[in-house]
Amino acid sequence: MKKNFLTTIALMVTAFFVATEIARAADVSFSGQLRTRYEFAEHKGAGAFNDSLIGDDFIATRMRLNANVNINDSTSAFIQLQSARVWGNGQGSGNASFSANDTDASVGIHQAYFTLKNFATLPADLKLGRQQVVLDGHRLFGHTGWTTGAQTHDAIRLTHKGGNHTLSYVYMLAQEGRTARSAPVVTQTVTPTDTGDVDDYDVHLLHANFQGILGGGLSLYFVGTQNERTAENDIYTVGFRQAGQLFGIDYRGEYYHQWGEANADATFTSTGDVDRDAYMFGVRIGKKFNNVMMKPSLTIWYDQLSGTDDADDSTSTGNEWETFNTLFDTGHKFYGYMDLFLNSRYHGTGGLGLTDFAIKGSLQPMPGWTFKAAYHWFDTEADPANGADDDLGTELDLALVHKYNANTVISVGYSFFEADDLFRAVNNPKDGTDDDADWVYVQLDVKF
Repeated sequence: MKKNFLTTIALMVTAFFVATEIARAADVSFSGQLRTRYEFAEHKGAGAFNDSLIGDDFIATRMRLNANVNINDSTSAFIQLQSARVWGNGQGSGNASFSANDTDASVGIHQAYFTLKNFATLPADLKLGRQQVVLDGHRLFGHTGWTTGAQTHDAIRLTHKGGNHTLSYVYMLAQEGRTARSAPVVTQTVTPTDTGDVDDYDVHLLHANFQGILGGGLSLYFVGTQNERTAENDIYTVGFRQAGQLFGIDYRGEYYHQWGEANADATFTSTGDVDRDAYMFGVRIGKKFNNVMMKPSLTIWYDQLSGTDDADDSTSTGNEWETFNTLFDTGHKFYGYMDLFLNSRYHGTGGLGLTDFAIKGSLQPMPGWTFKAAYHWFDTEADPANGADDDLGTELDLALVHKYNANTVISVGYSFFEADDLFRAVNNPKDGTDDDADWVYVQLDVKF
């Protein structure tokens, strides 16, 4: 018995040192994140904008473990495991107190890719696998990091950097197999389930960034989103983004235009093909006063996303879809923290588009503390039916962020949305009796 015990200990020690030497040889580093957020929401779930029901409160946690491997001078790899769950939810994650969690299958691969430097002797790096695709300010491509699960893509990325410019080509297989775009694949075999790739969605992205222009950087975009469905839904997007600082003023300006087929996106019935003709633009100016007590900042911005007029295209004769598709953006950064206008196809406005005029400010009352405030006025860009008012509502966002230590950030926030009649008509709240909603959250984010 004693001999077997000593043998077991010896094997464990040997395995530990062998694993350590392998890790050293491959230059493996580990990191991770534990992020827990409590929310009380009156704009989500069965009680959304319903004054006869109380709001929904819940706690969600994101857990990540990252392995970064430098294999050699030209090859590296990155693997990120993630588990996203709601406390006490016994469905799916199996982590309710009334059930054992030894069958918990909620951990998945969030990212897993390798990088080859100077691929095939070309002056470009190849990144292949499941990965985030984040560009510039997250306007068209972002990781939706506020959401517990966040977003990644199965993609191939070629990047060339030289001087003041960066050139990228990205191919994303956004969907493989027969399933609705609006619904996630719950189960899927290794073998694709469609015939002739009719339900595949392919995305081709060309992106160029040039630094040193007007006190900042200029980005140029071309994005082609294609499929072969009978109800075609091809989206071609071209545009630019310029952001920087001039004369001490921070600024941003961007414009994007879309064309293609919109048979699947259109909310009306057409006797022929529906053509896409849409645009969006955004402008922002701001100033941060670093030499003033509490370092205040003030920002004013305006975003406009085109929409389709009810009066023009609500009948069977309609053949033009003018609603801009925000593709894979991180909308939480732009359209209010309560996330009421994130739908990439309809913006939560039934396809009427969106305008957002906002004033934002911040203060740093003491080191490690930042107070943020924003106020949004939301309208539709296109005209609603029957001459209805285009006002959607207003939103107030308040947040207090504290850097507790080098690895921990604590955030507390409160938001209030005051809905107008059009918002209620488009989104059809449960009982149609409440015009406003409150939202409170407390988040602790630990990274290591």
